[in-house]
Amino acid sequence: MGRGYSRDVSKPLDKRTVLVAGGAGFIGSNFIRYLLDAEPGVRVVNFDLLTYAGNVRNNAEVEEDPRYRFVRGDIADDADVSGVFADSAIDVVVNFAAETHVDRSIEDAAPFVRTNVMGTACLLEHARRAGVSRYVQISTDEVYGSLGERGAFREDTPLEPNNPYAATKAGADLLVLAEARTHGAPALITRCSNNYGPMQFPEKFIPLMVANAMEDRPVPVYGDGSNRREWIYVDDHSRGVWEAVDKGRAGEVYNIGGGREMANVDLARMVLDELGKPASLIEFVTDRPGHDLRYAIDCSRIEREWGWSARWDFTDGIRATVEWYRTHPDWVREVRDGSYRAYYERHYTHRNATLTSFR
Repeated sequence: MGRGYSRDVSKPLDKRTVLVAGGAGFIGSNFIRYLLDAEPGVRVVNFDLLTYAGNVRNNAEVEEDPRYRFVRGDIADDADVSGVFADSAIDVVVNFAAETHVDRSIEDAAPFVRTNVMGTACLLEHARRAGVSRYVQISTDEVYGSLGERGAFREDTPLEPNNPYAATKAGADLLVLAEARTHGAPALITRCSNNYGPMQFPEKFIPLMVANAMEDRPVPVYGDGSNRREWIYVDDHSRGVWEAVDKGRAGEVYNIGGGREMANVDLARMVLDELGKPASLIEFVTDRPGHDLRYAIDCSRIEREWGWSARWDFTDGIRATVEWYRTHPDWVREVRDGSYRAYYERHYTHRNATLTSFR
């Protein structure tokens, strides 16, 4: 172990306390539900600032679980991070917390630098002081840049981010690798393809399409829709992240991909077909600056080393995702009109969301 990482790691993995930073967001909340389901002995501290994309209603299914605790806080605020580590004996850190919307980063990169870079640095510093046994940084395939017509990103593909969001995620990744090499941190990185599934903030492509189409509103597609993305169902990603905690090696990078690649316009048609809506709802809009042409992930490493593979068929995953939004119109409405923020006030402030121990 390097300097600062002195905690006994003999404790069984399924008995540890996991700090999930960004656990009220789309992927983080799905990961928490997966973890509490899969590991009966694990305790989870959900640490989230509740910015526009953080919604504690996403955690409603687990908030009465005695193994779960929510703490509102900012990973870039030293006092907040110090407090959450002081309140709980954290064994594992999984950092989903990030500003993620590319369009917002193009308009103003400052919040992305603060959360994605400075926040990661702050979290790493306190993880070192606490002597955690594992730190997993959740990254993205966007740090690799754009692919041509062929090939796929490997873990050793050079980093070539093309937008401010991707640049800040790449910067965070380099901090994590430096922490592992300089201080001997038990830290590693996972990089995933585009996630989809329930409870994704409706600025993202698939939920935006579904929400608009359900109201017979235009479905915006950048450029001519030829940009291609690889997709992974969020449950497959969650399982991969937990395997990274268990099986990953410090200082390493692991790609997690769903294996299904599709042009944006073809995906839009697929979603509209699933909803029984006409393709005429597709509206081509001015392309995004620096829009990467294609992403594809080579995740053969984790298939080989961990025995991991994606279990969700893409068609089944899209069908399940569309059905979730169709049967949860209140969730979509509350996110779109901003009233979801009141859930925190109703369900947490009156019972002290920052209790210093588990129930």
